[in-house]
Formats: sequence, C-alpha cells, structure tokens
Amino acid sequence: MKYSADKEIEVLVRRLVREGWLYERRRKHGCLMPPTGRVALTVPCTPGDRRAFLNFRRDVRHVMNLSCTRI
Repeated sequence: MKYSADKEIEVLVRRLVREGWLYERRRKHGCLMPPTGRVALTVPCTPGDRRAFLNFRRDVRHVMNLSCTRI
C-alpha cells in the first residue's frame, strides 16, 4: 500500500504501521492512529509544503509523548 508521495513520510508511516499503528485511507488524506487509539494524525498523501515531513514527524513525536504520559 502506498501511504504518501513523499519518500520520507512513506518510510516513517511504514515503520509506524509495523510497530502497531493503524492506517485508514480516507477521501483526500490518510489517518494514522497510535496503538493507544486516543489521537489520530492526518497523513499528507501529496504534500505541497517543503517542510511537510518535518511537521509530520513533529506531530508523531507529540502523539508518542502524549501516549507515554497517560500510561
């Protein structure tokens, strides 16, 4: 399955899915949910911003920190 047109986002999403995150394809963007299932992230399928990967990686780290503090 192809998650994003951006190579770096594609690699990151594939790694997260292998670690147990759930991916759901929606109309224009994908949705990525952590194993805790509390927060959903939007996966940019065709990012137009040059900082899209950096912003997405920041969002993933934020969600991972949220899930660690709630355990």
